[in-house]
Amino acid sequence: MSARTHLGRPRKIIDGLEKLVGRAPYVADQWLPGLLHARPVLSPYPHARIRGIDRTAALAVPGVHSVLLGADLNVKPMHSRPSLLLAEDLVVFAGQPVALILADTEAQAADAAALLDVDYEVLDAVEDAEAALAGGTLVWPQGVPKADGGMAGLHGGEAGAQVAREPSNVDEDRTFGRGDVDAALAGAAFTAGGSFRVAGVHQGYLEPHAVAAQPGARPGEVTVYTSTQGQYVVRSEVAGALGLRERDVHVVPLTVGGGFGAKYGIMDALVAAAALHARQPVRLVLTRSEDMLTTMPAPAIDVTLRLGADADGTLTAVDADVRIENGAFRFGHGGIIATMLGGLYRCENVRIRTRELLLNRAPVGAYRAPGVPQALFALESAVDDLTRQLGADPLEWRLRHAVQAGDPMGTGRPWPDIGLRDCLEAARAHPLWQGRRDLPAHEGVGLAVGGWPGAFSPAGAVCRVDTDGTVRLHVGSVDISGVHSSMVLIAAETLGVDPDQVEIVQGTTDSGPYAPNSGGSQVTISLSGAVLDASTQVRDQLLDLAARHFEAHRDDLELTGGQALVRGIPDRAIPIGKLAAQAQRAPGGPGPVVAEGRAALKAGAPGFIAHLVHVRVDPDTGAVTLRRSVAAQDVGFALNPLLVEGQIQGGSAQALGLGLLEGLDYAGGTLANPNFLEYAFPTSTDMPPLEALLVQRPSEHGPFGARIVGEPPITAGAAALANAVREAAGVRVTELPFTPEAVWRLRQAQSGD
Repeated sequence: MSARTHLGRPRKIIDGLEKLVGRAPYVADQWLPGLLHARPVLSPYPHARIRGIDRTAALAVPGVHSVLLGADLNVKPMHSRPSLLLAEDLVVFAGQPVALILADTEAQAADAAALLDVDYEVLDAVEDAEAALAGGTLVWPQGVPKADGGMAGLHGGEAGAQVAREPSNVDEDRTFGRGDVDAALAGAAFTAGGSFRVAGVHQGYLEPHAVAAQPGARPGEVTVYTSTQGQYVVRSEVAGALGLRERDVHVVPLTVGGGFGAKYGIMDALVAAAALHARQPVRLVLTRSEDMLTTMPAPAIDVTLRLGADADGTLTAVDADVRIENGAFRFGHGGIIATMLGGLYRCENVRIRTRELLLNRAPVGAYRAPGVPQALFALESAVDDLTRQLGADPLEWRLRHAVQAGDPMGTGRPWPDIGLRDCLEAARAHPLWQGRRDLPAHEGVGLAVGGWPGAFSPAGAVCRVDTDGTVRLHVGSVDISGVHSSMVLIAAETLGVDPDQVEIVQGTTDSGPYAPNSGGSQVTISLSGAVLDASTQVRDQLLDLAARHFEAHRDDLELTGGQALVRGIPDRAIPIGKLAAQAQRAPGGPGPVVAEGRAALKAGAPGFIAHLVHVRVDPDTGAVTLRRSVAAQDVGFALNPLLVEGQIQGGSAQALGLGLLEGLDYAGGTLANPNFLEYAFPTSTDMPPLEALLVQRPSEHGPFGARIVGEPPITAGAAALANAVREAAGVRVTELPFTPEAVWRLRQAQSGD
């Protein structure tokens, strides 16, 4: 392609103004005639039998229309958190909905919820991994409810087979491997490793889960207005949970106030069922505490890891045992974790055991690169310790062992062309790495690498030109990260128009061409091919029309500045809107300028990253001050560098929060910090300068050479932070998040005080 005019150049987000001025349509703003407000009543116990529910006091509250129980709404057996409506006889996690109040106002619904009398018989609960493995109490004595598919598949993960077995709290026990790990470790000249733990974390989106539903004209017909990352997933979940035809479930996605993997229809089926039962519109906007108690956070993960190397420093063995605390339902992090744990470095002997554990806790879900930041915290900490034993430069050692195209992932499949080495070389050349040995006392720079294999899906798009020259793109994707702003640039580049002349029309499940869910970093690489295909067809139509208009050969024409013109003759030009008008008016003519594009990638475009973090550790208190963060990420080709850099900076910030601040605190199986006062996460004042280095090694599969962007930035930051603390304070942290007290105690133990 010739020199690009719009692609590859930074440009503002297309919906930025409406968000800044408060005009973006969120679910909480959705008003429908006859709207009822919903308030859930959540179980305070992780495991209990419901002996009875007295609705009398709740129903007496003015404005209350109904108090709905499981017997009123439940249609089909539950098998996942999105399919779970209301508990009937048993609750299996603290935060499980047991009733839903419908009232004229939110305040009335909340008052009634506080008065609902639920009689619980508290039962023994599986509160942590040790209890799950002990097996004395089972979350599901009759066997775990089986889903039709794993949520992990939405993010590019490998869901494990659901093998029939005796009931157990170990939902899946899988081992991925190659070679002879035991022999390699026995013969290793150097070994490093240990046990590492990362607490469960909340995705931290600002807009809590919100959904409104309106019953339709036909029995069983419902329209769902929702904040979601995947409208087609919501349609499927609602139809499946309520026993409806998918054609009768109409999903309208509204503006998403943050998702990060969490918003895939958790409350949608419940609200749809309530609307159909009441025969009135119903809206539910969770409070912050409700959201943190009843939705799907990222799991706590334990990794016991051992690395082996021979006398010349060659990595000979990777042995890992991973325990994933999934909560009350299955998810499927194991395949994703194994892919990366055994797929960053060349090694002939790899064994990765993953155990997915069931607990009486809220079911877990996805959070930006599900499971990978936790696993790579362990791996990259151990690599750092190994290189110290070897006396090797940690970056050069990684360069020597970094995987390339054809090397196996942890699951055994080969990597396509990737840019891990390019990222390391960019980090090596950066002044922060070059000057790391010249820092003051108690300061240090840590290095870690990460990545994400990425998902990809078929997609469609429609492009049309209106008679005023406006180019409209019809898509079915949900924009949670500015992806539509990049699609506009593709159409503008292809058709020779200014990006402001291109409008995005986000369709519903009824009107939008199919597009993948906004998860797994798959939307841009999946959808851009379809937009390019549709735009290219429209370009051809416009050139054909212009050739007839000018009685010229197509090869002598070009599209630029919103016009078709004859090359070298500026006064022979016609606006594309006039061409569209001519085509629409001509009897027997070509008709409207419109085309449907389709794309289906044959393979993904993985993204890798090298992360540098600079810290200072106070020797007296253990307090860690973040000085600087540098992330060198291979993005293939940055369609819109401004948005790509923003993704990298945002993921870097989340990674540092994972390391220093964030963690769900369970006490007796119940979440003890279900709000943003007690659940700490980084604010702008906590963050250091966040630098994004765009490494652009074009992918052979991604459109224009683009690679995935969203997931990699979070994968290595926490590990780089831990390695920086090791460099600055001389101690190895093995649990995230780590506090100043934890660092101080490690230093005291090291000094013998």
